[in-house]
Amino acid sequence: MPQLPTLRANAHPPSPQRRSLVLGALAATAAAATPRAWAQAGADAPVRLVVPFTPGTGIDLIARQIAQPLSDRLKRPFFVENKAGASGIIGTQEVVRATPDGTTLLVSVNTLVMNMALYPKQGFNPLTDLVPVSQTSWGQLLLVASAGSRIESLKDLMDRARAKPGSLNYGSPGAGTPHHLAMELLKNRAKISLTHISYRGTAPAVTDLLGGQIDAMFLPIHVALQHVKAGKLKALAISSDTPHPLLPEVPSLGTLKLGDLNVDMWYGVFAPAGTPRAMVDRLNTELRDVLASPAVAKSFETQGMTPAHSSPDAFQKLVTADAKRWADLIKAQGITAE
Repeated sequence: MPQLPTLRANAHPPSPQRRSLVLGALAATAAAATPRAWAQAGADAPVRLVVPFTPGTGIDLIARQIAQPLSDRLKRPFFVENKAGASGIIGTQEVVRATPDGTTLLVSVNTLVMNMALYPKQGFNPLTDLVPVSQTSWGQLLLVASAGSRIESLKDLMDRARAKPGSLNYGSPGAGTPHHLAMELLKNRAKISLTHISYRGTAPAVTDLLGGQIDAMFLPIHVALQHVKAGKLKALAISSDTPHPLLPEVPSLGTLKLGDLNVDMWYGVFAPAGTPRAMVDRLNTELRDVLASPAVAKSFETQGMTPAHSSPDAFQKLVTADAKRWADLIKAQGITAE
């Protein structure tokens, strides 16, 4: 390669036009390096999408919907690996400890930051030990009541909870889950009392809700919808700021006028801290296009989820703000991991 001439101390500085050409060449080189940086990290090594929950969950669905398109676009295998246990901590910890070379990623939900206040000794900090890549979607929660409770509306629930504090009970898949903390936020803002019944998973809680052993519960819309349509559960409110297209007649929690009661769940992809920014940015770009695919959008929407892409920095801000929000609630309500 020919050497560039040395610029003497008394030489004239480059013209604005030449400076512009040089800067443009440097920018083009940096842009071209981004896909190369990804390709050089393990060449064709497969990429694990670690899901810290069991197969069949909303997070698992997301991971499996994005895996094949990412494989096609980046010309390397992406596969889903379920590492369930300890409210998502086991699988998350595996990603935190992984080599930050782009071959191990986490697909998670806002339980990730709820766990920070519930399990202070979990051994890692998701705000510093993980790098947000992109949000993938929002998931809505539906507040429902059992047929046996005879609760007919959101106002009815509020009135009965105020009239006889603690007499109504509600279920959740476990302490610290979004289902649990959504109701605790409602209790905190509305100054009402309901008794929490904690279960080991969603299925047994739904079974008891349908059987009338518990009165109410927050459920992902795709879990509750079939029972609402069959008349076995009464839909009282949706967690979003506006009604959901699948249940347009169901009001938002915002109609209570008690401040921010939006308890929608965010889902997204994370990488181990130290992952090169070029890799993060490339993944973010590919995910943007994958999430815009009509097939992926339709699959998400049938599960009550709305595709949502964000920059890594915007996702970091969302995750950080949500961590503080739930930590403040957990402290105010005196919630502990049972």
